Amino acid sequence: MARILRIGGAQMGAIQKTDSRQVVARRMLDLLDRAKAQNCDLVVYPELALTTFFPRWYMTDQVDVDSWFEREMPNAATRPLFERAARYAIGLTFGYAELTSDGHRFNTSVLVDRDGRIVGKYRKVHLPGHSEYDPQRAFQHLEKRYFEPGDLGFPVWRTMGGILGMCICNDRRWPETYRVMGLQGVELITLGYNTPSTNAQKSDEGPQTRLFHHRLTLQAGAYQNSTWVVAVAKCGIEDGHPLIAGSIIVNPDGEIVAESQTEDDELIVADCDLDATVFGKETIFDFKRHRRVEHYERITSQTGVILPE
Repeated sequence: MARILRIGGAQMGAIQKTDSRQVVARRMLDLLDRAKAQNCDLVVYPELALTTFFPRWYMTDQVDVDSWFEREMPNAATRPLFERAARYAIGLTFGYAELTSDGHRFNTSVLVDRDGRIVGKYRKVHLPGHSEYDPQRAFQHLEKRYFEPGDLGFPVWRTMGGILGMCICNDRRWPETYRVMGLQGVELITLGYNTPSTNAQKSDEGPQTRLFHHRLTLQAGAYQNSTWVVAVAKCGIEDGHPLIAGSIIVNPDGEIVAESQTEDDELIVADCDLDATVFGKETIFDFKRHRRVEHYERITSQTGVILPE
């Protein structure tokens, strides 16, 4: 018997620096209403879904920095989203900047079940960019300045009838992200992203190449771990800075089954049969039978490249 989760990928268009969280939450509610109309079970929103992608701005005043962070979740701006999702019996996942009670700052995503309860939290592990102002870049990417690397690893959760995991943006480029969750039997990985349309350090790497790399990593991760992957963008032109769209849902064979067509608020929908993950997990990617961990020590024992003599 199939285990179908009907997924809504809630792509969001640009959020400007002046947009309040309440304005953004109303857009998220509108996408949730669309998901309800299409009988979705789970809605996936982007990374940093409540604000503009503020790491593009160099800030020195910690008060200014902290204005972009959430101290609790849900909070006044997001509580209506939680309440309406619970009323609709739709699960949620979305990203935000988290300021903990003991003063730590993370790029975070939460997983909310169909009763409106937070059942999972993930903090972004692979932070891209740099920590100090770089005049050589076409624009800044200061995630290493404003966030700490995630401290929760790559957990998965039994919820909504399956085994679900999360990652965020740059994590999708690293095969270890998928494999650690794959080794826990993950059946569906959700991730949000805010990806600039050009590379700040390589001006000839434009949106076509960036979308190619985006799809390549997601399709490979899905196939090599026999899992569904749902990747959702915040996109369009934010404060003069373009972000790619390309929200997609990928099946366990690595095939794209749904993809956004715009750079605006848009809902993509697919019926994801979690039992479709079983064949790959029991054959070519049966880790128990085929993995050779005695040859993989280098993966966790070193970080940078060590060249041969």
